[in-house]
Amino acid sequence: MPKMKTHRGTKKRMALTGSGKVMRMKGHRGHNKMKKNKRQLFAMGDMHPVASRGYRKMVRKLLPYGTGR
Repeated sequence: MPKMKTHRGTKKRMALTGSGKVMRMKGHRGHNKMKKNKRQLFAMGDMHPVASRGYRKMVRKLLPYGTGR
């Protein structure tokens, strides 16, 4: 059976931790950083755990080898 391919868009946006948690970035990270206040800029830098069980399942299928940031 051939190797499964990693979904490249998911790899750039999600990460799997060593303990198996699925982490995601918050939105609103666009080109318009000059107009954001300090609190918004700090919030953009963090990775947050995915809460939805179904969404976690989907991400694990898209990242079959645990790749990510």
